[in-house]
Amino acid sequence: MTVIREPAVAGQFYPGNAAELDATVTALLAGAQDMDTPAPKALIVPHAGYQYSGPIAASAYSRLRPHRRRYRRVILVGPSHRVPVQGLALSGADVFRTPLGDVPIDRLAVSSLTLPGVQVVDAAHRFEHSLEVHLPFLQAVLERFSVVPIVVGDATPQLVSEVIDTLWGGPETLIVVSSDLSHYLNYEAAMRIDEFTRHAVQSLDGSRIGHDMACGATAITGLLMTAKRHALKVTTLDLRNSGDTAGGRSAVVGYGSWMFA
Repeated sequence: MTVIREPAVAGQFYPGNAAELDATVTALLAGAQDMDTPAPKALIVPHAGYQYSGPIAASAYSRLRPHRRRYRRVILVGPSHRVPVQGLALSGADVFRTPLGDVPIDRLAVSSLTLPGVQVVDAAHRFEHSLEVHLPFLQAVLERFSVVPIVVGDATPQLVSEVIDTLWGGPETLIVVSSDLSHYLNYEAAMRIDEFTRHAVQSLDGSRIGHDMACGATAITGLLMTAKRHALKVTTLDLRNSGDTAGGRSAVVGYGSWMFA
């Protein structure tokens, strides 16, 4: 019997109707600038509602379209927002469902993660949006692929880095780290903090990124550690906040997207 992780935030963070969702993602990707860039090995992408962070996410996912046949597996890593987690939480599901269809879980990869602090915790995935919101974009820009969904709780960046290294694979494997940036500062303060974060990411120095600067700070730092070991080059693709996309400017949330190749 197939175990399905049903969508938790369809109709909230993104449209719950398949046709509307497809049209929304298509429009967001159409608004992103296509560039002739190397195939990314990793991305950092925001995870808010599409009206807020969708354009920034699309600036990253549009880079995958020229290489859509390359990727067969996506390692998707994001922070826990609803359930306290010790370490890293894997999913026991066989597929993650969205209105656009089912995405299979790479069960072999999940079973290979026998590291201390990494375990299956389905409760951490049931209502978590930080991974789910990326799936419709991936379904739009890639062909057939599986996913390894990982929710990061109270864990060290070193553990995240070790897991990413374990799943690194070859050109068929893409790593996506999910994170928003500063939260509920005024527009000018958010721009200053997020610019500091941009410099830290571009210098591959996660030690400068705190959880008040990025909700996915642990995952970002783990990725930066691995990227440095693999001598990847990082490119900032977009850096904006909700005051630029939807909403006022008195209390904004920051969003950034980066590519590693």
